[in-house]
Amino acid sequence: MKGSMNTHLGNIYVDPEVIAQYAGSVAVECFGVVGMASVNVRDGLVKLLMKDSITHGISVEIVNNKLFLEFHVIISYGVSIVTVCDNLINNVKYKVENFTGLEIEKINIFVEGVRVID
Repeated sequence: MKGSMNTHLGNIYVDPEVIAQYAGSVAVECFGVVGMASVNVRDGLVKLLMKDSITHGISVEIVNNKLFLEFHVIISYGVSIVTVCDNLINNVKYKVENFTGLEIEKINIFVEGVRVID
C-alpha cells in the first residue's frame, strides 16, 4: 500500500520502496551501524548487504498513512547495542517523518550480527 497525502494542489503518493531506500541511507549513517543484513531463513545465514541492495534489510508497511518499519542490522563490535538502537530510532524517526510527511507508528530493530571494523 502506498502512503498518500492530500494537498490543496492534489494528491501525493509515496511508494514504500522509496521510504525503505531513504530509511536505509539514514540508518547506515548512524554511529555503530555497519550495514543492513539479509537473512536467509532456510539456512539461517546472515549476510551484510552492499549499498545497492540496502532495502532488502528493511521492511516498510503503511497502514492508515502511518509507517511501520523493521530494520535488520549488523552493528560494530564494542559499542552499546541499546545506544546504537536508540540513536537509529531517533534519527530515522526524525528524518523519515520530515522527508515523507507521514508519521512513524513503530520501528523494530533486529540485530542480526556484530562485526569488527578495521
